[in-house]
Amino acid sequence: MVKQGIVLGHKVSSKSIEVDRAKISTIEYLPPPMSVKGIRSFLGHAGFYQRFIKDFSKISKPVSTLLMNGVAFDFNEECLHAFKVLKEKLTTTPIVVAPNWDLPF
Repeated sequence: MVKQGIVLGHKVSSKSIEVDRAKISTIEYLPPPMSVKGIRSFLGHAGFYQRFIKDFSKISKPVSTLLMNGVAFDFNEECLHAFKVLKEKLTTTPIVVAPNWDLPF
């Protein structure tokens, strides 16, 4: 039987489920977006995981306001902070312990 494997970007073993480090290295070194297209791309990727990030909408608000019509593109310190926090939340996850299948349900 297989002791460990990668399923949907996660290392799954009999002891735990972890994020595969190879998959998140791209996000770790991602520079801040400098255009509306870059923000859409980043928020699109991050939005896929929004249910796993507590207060996602509050954190991403400064960045997402740049996507509104009539708003000048000004990637300020508040936007940079939101970008860094979202990157951190996407690249660091708590280790989820697998259930003990030997115990009765």
